[in-house]
Amino acid sequence: MEMLFQINIMDLIAAILLDLLIGDPYWFKHPVIYIGKLIRVLDKLGRKLCKTHKQIKIFGGVIVVIVAFSSFLVPFIILRISKEFFWVYNIFNIILLWTTIATRCLHMEGIKVYDALVKNDIDDARVKLSYIVGRDTKDLSVDEIVRADVETIAENTADGVIAPILYAILGGAPLAMMYKGINTMDSMLGYMNEKYKYIGFFPAKTDDVFNYVPARLTGFLICLAAPIVRGNILDSIKVMIRDRKNHKSPNCAYPEGAVAGAMRVQLGGTNVYFGEKMYKPTIGNRIKDLGREHIVDTIKLMYGSLFYITLICVIYEICQYV
Repeated sequence: MEMLFQINIMDLIAAILLDLLIGDPYWFKHPVIYIGKLIRVLDKLGRKLCKTHKQIKIFGGVIVVIVAFSSFLVPFIILRISKEFFWVYNIFNIILLWTTIATRCLHMEGIKVYDALVKNDIDDARVKLSYIVGRDTKDLSVDEIVRADVETIAENTADGVIAPILYAILGGAPLAMMYKGINTMDSMLGYMNEKYKYIGFFPAKTDDVFNYVPARLTGFLICLAAPIVRGNILDSIKVMIRDRKNHKSPNCAYPEGAVAGAMRVQLGGTNVYFGEKMYKPTIGNRIKDLGREHIVDTIKLMYGSLFYITLICVIYEICQYV
């Protein structure tokens, strides 16, 4: 068991490096695509079978069980079958772990919005932003586009970078992939509007539970990385703690608060999701006006948090041989 855990740590470091090198190539059939298809089928099935709000809400719980179980089971079976073959096992393990981490992908998608703004192409910036956020983007101003991009990079530093790495440390590729399934479920169903508030209730709550520790860890790691963007670690921590409840999600305010504190800007406010306005309290102090350069700074903070959690993995691995 000890030897297996050491191999997983080494594989995880290799997966992190692989993600930094190639990200998510467009030609690659990512597991999230198939998880998303499963969720879409279950969503349609639930709406067809269930006649009342209560039934739809319960079926949302069924979706959680099916998606979480299948997301864990598939990589578990693959690794179980290949465990007798050392190199085959490790190659599969690295590939599976790599698919759960989205650092380079988040960087590339976030910077596309920045590039469009540099060209003063607001329409293109809105389109690029629509690929990575759930809110309506067609009428957003430049300031709102920047805020949305910064917020989604901050939030997804937890969801797409730190959380899968943390769950990989705790339970290897199967647990990391199960987290990915739960997070995908939340991104597709976990909205509080009329269409999704019943079927998405349990997916959203499950995601809240699984992100409880990763979100707080991510916030702390971002605070440690604050000097990268000329921020102050203690000031960042103070803002994060102070504004930790200024969000409808119990988790999102931690990475967003850390980013806002590090860059001395203000996030939050009114957003539109599927045509419905949703107000969020503000996060951070408006010492600086939010500008497109803060998109780049947020990406730097993401890499800073990745550096620290990778450093923890490396130190742990070295300690095994001391």
